[in-house]
Amino acid sequence: MDTDLTAAYDRCRELHRRHGRTYYLATRLLPAWKRRHVHALYGFTRYADEIVDRTEELPPAERAARLDDWGGRFIAGLHGEPVDDPLLPAVLHTIAIFDLDRDDFASFLKSMAMDLTVTSYRSYDHLLDYMEGSAAVIGTMMLPILGSSAPAAAREPARQLGFAFQLTNFIRDVAEDLDRGRTYLPDEDMERFGVTREELEGARAAGRTTEGIRELIRYEVTRAQAHYLAAAPGITLLAPASQACMRTAYALYGGILDEVAAQDFDVFTRRALVPQRRRLSVAARALLTPTGTPVVVPGPPMP
Repeated sequence: MDTDLTAAYDRCRELHRRHGRTYYLATRLLPAWKRRHVHALYGFTRYADEIVDRTEELPPAERAARLDDWGGRFIAGLHGEPVDDPLLPAVLHTIAIFDLDRDDFASFLKSMAMDLTVTSYRSYDHLLDYMEGSAAVIGTMMLPILGSSAPAAAREPARQLGFAFQLTNFIRDVAEDLDRGRTYLPDEDMERFGVTREELEGARAAGRTTEGIRELIRYEVTRAQAHYLAAAPGITLLAPASQACMRTAYALYGGILDEVAAQDFDVFTRRALVPQRRRLSVAARALLTPTGTPVVVPGPPMP
């Protein structure tokens, strides 16, 4: 591997290590040769996210131009043109090695662009349209790297796991998203529980929840659990060497729902985090779990 490509993979790995602690821990359970490709995909998604969310001092038009420019260099690289970028060579190499679907990457960039202009979603169906590009496609990008005995059967569970992970993040990060001027809790769901945007902002400022918000969060947790349930069969369809990794990721992201429930669905008093001791315990247990063992759906008992 040439020096520039090695440096690009190293850059992706560092982004993953610094910003994706849960998934980075899970990735360490993969065979060494697969890890760099997972780091590459994480680096791609994280860098795009940083263009959108870490340049908030810039006008929206300039942020959009930066995302378009970076996306344009990526597309050019897909067509074989030289790419001057610190991490794209690793992403392009991974895409070529596994013949990943280019449309998945286009869908992802489209959803990232939506974050520059869309601040809320009317219904859960509208939110799912956004998450199709921001989350479901990441599941299908990952599947060829993880490997599967039945790729066609594993595809939908992989998509569902993407939905599950992202909705878990939305539930945990309501306060942070409000700080960015966005909410990913559908307007129709908020209306169902009598919650307004102003009430969410007030709870954020006060650092404590209300009963209406608590019930809203409880409802969104059940939505996330439904995605985890639909994703569960896919874990045992993965290549044996990949199952410990995804079993760990499944349990740790799902563990955030356990923490939210333990806080009585209050996401404003403190950020729901899985303790480090539990994280290490989950990873160790995953390594010792026999291949093919079903996973347990996280969160409180489902209705």
